[in-house]
Amino acid sequence: MLLPGLWAGMLLCLGTLATPAPFALLSREEAGRVAGRMLAGEAYASLVLAVVFVLLERRLRGAMRPGAEMLLALGALFCTVAGYFAVLPMMDAARAGQGPWSFGMLHAVSSSFFVLKGVLVLVLAWRVASPAR
Repeated sequence: MLLPGLWAGMLLCLGTLATPAPFALLSREEAGRVAGRMLAGEAYASLVLAVVFVLLERRLRGAMRPGAEMLLALGALFCTVAGYFAVLPMMDAARAGQGPWSFGMLHAVSSSFFVLKGVLVLVLAWRVASPAR
């Protein structure tokens, strides 16, 4: 199945090339808006890719117990929901001076979820590509 490899490639490209580039060319505020827009697209794409993979995996395995591949995809889905949809509103509030946590701390939490998601999807792509499956 090609889906996890494409997903991993998207995450690697976004994390290593696309989001750092605006910070080299634009003001910090403008670069943050550009990177935020890219990360929004990635979050929705990751939701779709995770759900599609889980549905395909379930169809292939039937009603059997979830395998490691499904758990990896569900872990990546959790990282997307927690890192983008839960932490981002708190980051917006912190940027406005509201809430108990600083923007920097919340940014680190969000970045950690993104990195963990990348690792989970890379392992998923590796496991799906291995012939022993």
